[in-house]
Amino acid sequence: MLGSVDVHTHLAPVLEAEVVGVVADGGRLAVDGHTVGPAGLYAPGDLETYLDDAGLDSAVVSAPPPFFRQHLPADQAAAWGHALNDGMLRAVAGHTRLLPLAYLPLEHPDVAAAQYAAVRDDVRWAGVVASAGGRSHALDDEALAPLWRMLDADGRTLLLHPGAAPDARLTRYYLANLLGNPAETGVATAELVFGGVLSTYPRVRVILSHCGGVVPAVVGRWQHGYDTDRPGVARLELPPREAVRRLYVDTLAHDPAVVDLAAEVFGSDRLLLGSDWPFPMGSTDPLALLAHRGGDAQRLAAVDNAAAALGRLAAQTA
Repeated sequence: MLGSVDVHTHLAPVLEAEVVGVVADGGRLAVDGHTVGPAGLYAPGDLETYLDDAGLDSAVVSAPPPFFRQHLPADQAAAWGHALNDGMLRAVAGHTRLLPLAYLPLEHPDVAAAQYAAVRDDVRWAGVVASAGGRSHALDDEALAPLWRMLDADGRTLLLHPGAAPDARLTRYYLANLLGNPAETGVATAELVFGGVLSTYPRVRVILSHCGGVVPAVVGRWQHGYDTDRPGVARLELPPREAVRRLYVDTLAHDPAVVDLAAEVFGSDRLLLGSDWPFPMGSTDPLALLAHRGGDAQRLAAVDNAAAALGRLAAQTA
């Protein structure tokens, strides 16, 4: 049984061989010249300790965005993707409470489809993770249709986590994280909504990190643009307000009012626990993010909603 789950935690891969652009640096990895921390990324036992302290049973684990390396050309992205995913399996080996996600490089649709084909039948994976926004291909582009068809056929869980925002204005004040990450999630979600992806591929279980970024605040505007036939907005099988209710979101908003708004926008049955462990912008007590909504809401997010969002994995561990 999965029990109570944190769907948004991170570890670094354990690399078996040298990779161009990635080198060891004092117990951590330097990726393209930048050392990736904090130290907890390299300590799966610390992640299990966090679970104990937080009163949780399991954690869904993905590589954090510094390991996405979206600037790589297709051939290098393919080689790095295999190394990264193999390294994630090594990172969680022997830690049965840690449930890994395989990374897919959406900036190269053909590579992403091939990477998914390579992992789709491996029961060790809890699902897949990809970059929301950043340098990813537009999620509604036909080039990604082969990948979407496979994900849909498998009822696969896909965590969309923002990559690096391609906006030079965000280099000040830590805005690439404070503003860029929520906005990139908004861009990716808009493509899913206005491109009809969520209605075309209804069996994919899409999770948005960081409480959906800007999405809870802008869905009303999206709906009004749809209702008033704004230029470029096509008729949809699922209008924006309906479409977003097919998404799951973690509750890492750092604001109870935003969590309440997310419950209104996405539905209380779509809220999940997410800590962003071990990063400072996360939370060491994700249950506390829902404490104002009561114990039933906490259990729903931690147990019932998580089982629904994780789909095949939940069925395998039942």
